Amino acid sequence: MQELSKEKDWNYFYNPVRVIQGRGCTKQTADLARKLLPEGGRILLLVWNESVFEQKAFRQLREEKDFSVLPMCFQESNPTVEQLYGILEKTEPFGPQVVLAVGGGSTLDVGKSLCCLYGKSITSAEALRIFIEKKQYGPKMAKWIGIPTTAGTGSEVTCWATVWDPKAGVKRSLEDHGNYAYAALVDSSLTESMPLNLAVSSALDAVAHGAESYWAKNSNVVSRALALRAIKLIMGQIDGLLEGNPDAPDRISQGSLLAGMAFSNTKTTACHSISYPLTMEYRIPHGTAVGMLLAPILERNQKKTKDMGALLQAMGVKSSQEVKQRIQEIFEKAGIPSSLSQWQVEYGELFRLAQRGMTKGRVDNNPVELTPVMIEDILKEIY
Repeated sequence: MQELSKEKDWNYFYNPVRVIQGRGCTKQTADLARKLLPEGGRILLLVWNESVFEQKAFRQLREEKDFSVLPMCFQESNPTVEQLYGILEKTEPFGPQVVLAVGGGSTLDVGKSLCCLYGKSITSAEALRIFIEKKQYGPKMAKWIGIPTTAGTGSEVTCWATVWDPKAGVKRSLEDHGNYAYAALVDSSLTESMPLNLAVSSALDAVAHGAESYWAKNSNVVSRALALRAIKLIMGQIDGLLEGNPDAPDRISQGSLLAGMAFSNTKTTACHSISYPLTMEYRIPHGTAVGMLLAPILERNQKKTKDMGALLQAMGVKSSQEVKQRIQEIFEKAGIPSSLSQWQVEYGELFRLAQRGMTKGRVDNNPVELTPVMIEDILKEIY
């Protein structure tokens, strides 16, 4: 998609994903597939767990006589370049025309990545690494449909995918406007079996998406409105999630979706940038890492954020200090370690981690310029 020239004071928002949200909406899966492939065709059904194959909607899809469905399970979290190449090698001979990705953010990111990679003659993990670096994706050989089983990543409505590269010590991103999903089915019933700590961590990831899209340099009037509604939904229901309220998962699912829509146009900022090495090196769950960083980054961004009062109100607090207290309380109730020391991060490594947290395209999207020394101070605050 060709980028439009932009006037400084104009608001731009673009997201072409068809969205259906609500408990049980996966029953629309076969209908969506038929709209994409009216004469039938080849579908890769990529799932996070084999039990998904037995769910009614996906069993019916596999029984459709006009579809040839390749079932494939991908269970890795934070997929690496090598793991992505492995799944590409396994599925490309099938020639999928549609990728139906069912899972958390990792599964969805792999699904959308494959659509960028089919037909590109990539013959090794190293060739894939070079392909991602060049960012010349070209026409897509397949379209994809996203069905999240967690409420937090928003991957079903964004056009980028995260691929980790421990060998090179970096987080890579496949970004292309042509890689938005054809459709997203956001069925909150699929999130109800998540372990509580994962559900809470995912919810905080969505709150960070909302907050970061609100104050990002690339924010706009639409993304800010979506962000405020998303944060209000999630923060208003997270206690219900902790207490087992049956209505909470659907409301948080809505909030996660709206936060995904918001940052689909703005990208994230310092919270995500600084979190990447924490997840890569110390295996701190992504949502937990950004959750720990949210309060100190918010405090530093206050003076550079338009209408910070509206953001604090959406969070249900009156100050940045209350944000810190509120998130700490959520972590404690969920039984999630909430400091770097509890995650066995070495104090002497903080400056190196700060240097590695200067992620291009994320830290420079933050309204306040941050340096490695400033980031080290932030890491010390959450140590």
